[in-house]
Amino acid sequence: MTLAERARQVIPGGVNSGQRSIPGLTGLVITRTEGSRFWDAEGREFTDYHAAFGPPLLGHNDPDVAAATAEAGRSLGLTGVAVTEGEVLLAEQLVELIPSVEQVLLTSTGSEATFHALRLARAVTGRRLVVKFQGCYHGWHDAVSLNVISAPDRVGRHDPTSTGILPEVLDATLVLRFNDPAGVRQAFAEHGADIAAVIVEPVPHNVGALLPTDEFLRTLREECTRAGSVLVFDEVITGFRHALGGYQSIAGVTPDLTTLGKAIANGAPLGALGGRADLMQHFSSRPGGPVFFAGTYNGHPATVGAALATLRKLREEPVHEHVFRLGDRVRTELDALYRRLGVPAVVTGYGSVFVSYFMPGPAPLTYDDLLANDTALFVGYRRNLVDHGIFELPLNLKRSHISYAHTDDDVDRLLAATEAAVTRTLREGGPADLAHTSTMGGAATRKAAR
Repeated sequence: MTLAERARQVIPGGVNSGQRSIPGLTGLVITRTEGSRFWDAEGREFTDYHAAFGPPLLGHNDPDVAAATAEAGRSLGLTGVAVTEGEVLLAEQLVELIPSVEQVLLTSTGSEATFHALRLARAVTGRRLVVKFQGCYHGWHDAVSLNVISAPDRVGRHDPTSTGILPEVLDATLVLRFNDPAGVRQAFAEHGADIAAVIVEPVPHNVGALLPTDEFLRTLREECTRAGSVLVFDEVITGFRHALGGYQSIAGVTPDLTTLGKAIANGAPLGALGGRADLMQHFSSRPGGPVFFAGTYNGHPATVGAALATLRKLREEPVHEHVFRLGDRVRTELDALYRRLGVPAVVTGYGSVFVSYFMPGPAPLTYDDLLANDTALFVGYRRNLVDHGIFELPLNLKRSHISYAHTDDDVDRLLAATEAAVTRTLREGGPADLAHTSTMGGAATRKAAR
């Protein structure tokens, strides 16, 4: 019995996340990671552009981060009381770097950070409704676990990612179109007095890359300010990967709260929630604070050590210069490749993130635009990339990432492999069975079934 088969005997589906069981690759077992690569149990080597959905901005097993993590473990274990110097140093840097952050609390995951952000917003406003946008993902908790990658017939109505969510919880979430300022203004005109928070990925990377318009982000800020609602930027993906100050520092729009994760510690399990001090002071980490906040592993010395080492490297070395240059090269040369092949495609992304949508241009602005993507070609060419030692996640609309460890030679191999994989997919056709390749949507509920 293979290790993958043994896993399915004792782990539901054989994996520990619903995003890891990949059709066509259910036998994949990873044995080693280093730099821009990973190896599997069959001895195959892959250049990794999936990169665990983006955390290892510096590359897998970065030696400086690994050394800092080990050093922290030699001197500190988890005590679950008081504070450590590392936590203070990390908080000070986050306050310095992120425009919206005056105070910050650490979590273990990005989902926890967004959960606490919405709880806080409802507590301080005394309001019920939360606004999210179609195509944005903010974690696994019920208030926002809906309308991410939705089938066409589920766009425009609640599309939960899971069963087991109470209908009244879904009813308290308004789902709007991304990049639709008029829709935002209309929602506030109708519901503004009851909107506790607006939560948004400033760049919705969970569906590849929808780049925001300036008007859209400014409208969110203006309407939240006018209505007294809390604006939350979910920068779990964009934070640090796009800039040390997050995407908010690029856009020039400052939210009230910011959630962080992934690249903050180069893959160590660390998240953060920060924002205005008058809001953060409501948490129970301040004695008497009415909004409960806890977590045994919050501020774990090892993960804090990883974050401090990551930020140090981001500040002292040309990480962003390197990944942005390679990202620009990938997007430019992929675009030229598809034009040469005569394949309708839109290559987009930002900085170190890239994605090829197989559809006519221009670049998409809303999730509705993405419904034109050729899912069979998108998934099919990524499955074929595996035969060339290149790994991009073969699930619909998923983005790809470049790290500090990637090189121009890696990009050369990516371009050559992409041409071969796309050509083969066009010749042989994409996979006939696309079940489970468009994840994060379509769960039935009693209410939806009526």
